[in-house]
Amino acid sequence: MHHTVEVESLSFSYPDGHQALRDISLSVAPGEKVALLGPNGAGKSTLILHLNGILRVQSGSVCVAGITVGEKTLGRVRAAVGLVFQNPDDQLFSPTVFEDVAFGPIYQGLPEAEVKACVQEALAAVRMDDYQHRVSHHLSTGEKKRIAIASVLSMRPEILVLDEPTAGLDPRARRGLINLIRELPQTMLVATHDIRMVVELFHRSVIMDAGEIVADGPSERILADEALLAAHGLEVY
Repeated sequence: MHHTVEVESLSFSYPDGHQALRDISLSVAPGEKVALLGPNGAGKSTLILHLNGILRVQSGSVCVAGITVGEKTLGRVRAAVGLVFQNPDDQLFSPTVFEDVAFGPIYQGLPEAEVKACVQEALAAVRMDDYQHRVSHHLSTGEKKRIAIASVLSMRPEILVLDEPTAGLDPRARRGLINLIRELPQTMLVATHDIRMVVELFHRSVIMDAGEIVADGPSERILADEALLAAHGLEVY
């Protein structure tokens, strides 16, 4: 059985010469939900942006859902991997919620009836069924985060990649989002600073620092290692 996410010896430098990833190898099994931890600038976002081809592989390889990420496979890769940005305003740009959530299925060329079914299914999954005709930019941050998740769920991805999903949420919206993440069946890689969420939801944690993976194992063990967390700028709560 192939791993849902298979990153091998991935290195990446930005045009200014900054090396953001150094020989990263990471496997995520089907159905596994993995937390990606590390200080700002550790390379978490750079890694995430490789998983659906927003950043191109320079050296090493990235394989998702059995598809090698490359120029010719981007359409299939983006259907298989739903990437939810930290700021939902980067993801929501249509006049209504329906149009935001329908964007992916329309882009995939699905017939109108199937587009509608995909949108309804995605909004139901995030408990936002009644929001189809609302204006996305009038919603609260918590509501926007849910719609952003729905906008990738509508493409029926195998893998969800979330960047700081609970950032900027009040306690009630955060609790709602954690419950939502728990219920979703997809394989997940979630970059976060929210250690309490990790304890609650993720059995496995990967710590990155300075473009390298410095720890990978059961969350219980990793989060109990105060010296490890302190060395990599992570707060024990």
